[in-house]
Amino acid sequence: MLGTRCYDLGIAPRTDSLAPRLVGTPAAALVFTTVLTQGPLSRVEIVRRTGLSSGAVTKAVRPLIEAGYLVELSEDRAEVVIGRPASPLRVRAERAFFAGIKVTGDELIAVVTDLRARVRAARRLPLTSRSVDDVVAAIGQVTDDLLAESGDYRARTHRVGVAVSGDVDQRTGLVRYSPFLGWRDVALAQRVRAATGLATVLENDVRALTVAEQWFGAGVGAASFAVVTVGAGIGCGIFANGAVVSGAHGVAGEIGHLPILSDGPACHCGGRGCVEAIASDPAILRQVVAATGQADIAMEDALALARSGDAAVRAVFTRAGHAIGLALASVANLVGPERIVISGEGLAAYDLFEDQIRETFATQAFGAAAQCDLVVRPLPFEEWARGAAAVAIRTLVVPDS
Repeated sequence: MLGTRCYDLGIAPRTDSLAPRLVGTPAAALVFTTVLTQGPLSRVEIVRRTGLSSGAVTKAVRPLIEAGYLVELSEDRAEVVIGRPASPLRVRAERAFFAGIKVTGDELIAVVTDLRARVRAARRLPLTSRSVDDVVAAIGQVTDDLLAESGDYRARTHRVGVAVSGDVDQRTGLVRYSPFLGWRDVALAQRVRAATGLATVLENDVRALTVAEQWFGAGVGAASFAVVTVGAGIGCGIFANGAVVSGAHGVAGEIGHLPILSDGPACHCGGRGCVEAIASDPAILRQVVAATGQADIAMEDALALARSGDAAVRAVFTRAGHAIGLALASVANLVGPERIVISGEGLAAYDLFEDQIRETFATQAFGAAAQCDLVVRPLPFEEWARGAAAVAIRTLVVPDS
């Protein structure tokens, strides 16, 4: 049985009263994170990639091996470094498990992942109500159901990440405003902790997805990148200067609320002419209804009309593509990322506005910013829930995250 001693890794104290802790030096956190996201790696390679001394790496690695978080691969996989075998280190992924919950307006998407954010189990639970009490009870139910699938999950899961759209303060665990749920000033992390018995970390859903891409996806190895999601809303997560940007007040990357038309349609945020008021799925549907006069039209119908050549409906998607292209160019001009990953359920319509997105981006991105790579990456909601779990993993290994 693995021991319960505290080791040198670094974790936010506010989330750990319910969970075993790995307590903290930045050097140990750096070593563990490097192996977690880029391993298996030899000690020599860890020194090269982190810039730490060999002594500092050895000091960080020893307790992690003793605690069962790192293991050395067998000798037949060892490298030879100056005449001596260098056994690579890898993270023992099954040492800990994490729950991740993505909350939408209609359902919960829940996963259990291992320490490397590989999904081990997944469930979906429709929401019968958007009231806070009912959603929290549903989170407790789906989490309990998932953990019941394995004795290891039950014994080794101490943290849950919850991802919610809108203005979310990860530090305080407060949902300040979620338009799709109709919530304001909800202390969700505290309530989920009480319902699940797990240390809980709350995060904006797009930032959570960005954390997963940073550590385990398209952002691995990138000095900077952004994730832009299109669908029910238009969101953006930004990774720069070694961290996912959260903003001084917990709000950052809200490109959906960039005003691009001063006399444009009203947005739920209170502004006018926002990207989201033009290019989100609900906004597109409103424009299609106005163009066709069909009050009960669904997105699938709108897509079929556009693809069949309906000029008025195609114009709606072209306008949406232009708005998204402006938003992407704004990210490139302001942040200068290596790449922008485009995802979200709105990619179902990507063939209808891709040309306009790329044309607008090429026109509006300033100078060399236009060299930013646009990567289309469809990600189901289970990946968003995995992002929530990745945020929980981050609290285990990164001080003050």
